[in-house]
Amino acid sequence: MANNDMLIKLFNMDIDWSFISQQAERQVTIRKPIGPDQCAVLSWAERHFPQTWLGEFQRALNNTPCSCFIAQRESSLLGIACYDATALGFFGPLGVVESARGNGIGSSLTKACLLDMRLKGYGYAVAGMADASDFYRKVANAVEIPDSSPGIYQSTLALKAPPD
Repeated sequence: MANNDMLIKLFNMDIDWSFISQQAERQVTIRKPIGPDQCAVLSWAERHFPQTWLGEFQRALNNTPCSCFIAQRESSLLGIACYDATALGFFGPLGVVESARGNGIGSSLTKACLLDMRLKGYGYAVAGMADASDFYRKVANAVEIPDSSPGIYQSTLALKAPPD
């Protein structure tokens, strides 16, 4: 069974960026990528995450201003999260490499995107096809949107192997 979308209230989120300094204490930088980062980010994402996410990452990287955040330690990417990639007001995808999970990086990337959205004037965000519903409930007090699967994703094209 597919996962429903989840709704996140942004209008009453605390404007608290302390997670940035908490990650910095762990030598993890949370930031928006800049133009020269684009090829490296996409190449890295292609190795670590589903093919369907690449278009969303590329869209977010090309938005002006960029609508994604990355986590890095020195020159190694650890995670990425974006918004306004599938549709305006949609959060995701979010991905953290397995070796870096459990250190609050996913939560920090999520909060960075959601706070950025709030500061742009969004009242709500939608986490599309949220397969980590418990995570979104905990991090963003998200609630499930009934009957929302597959929602906006119903007409998505799947990559197919070329015919022989």
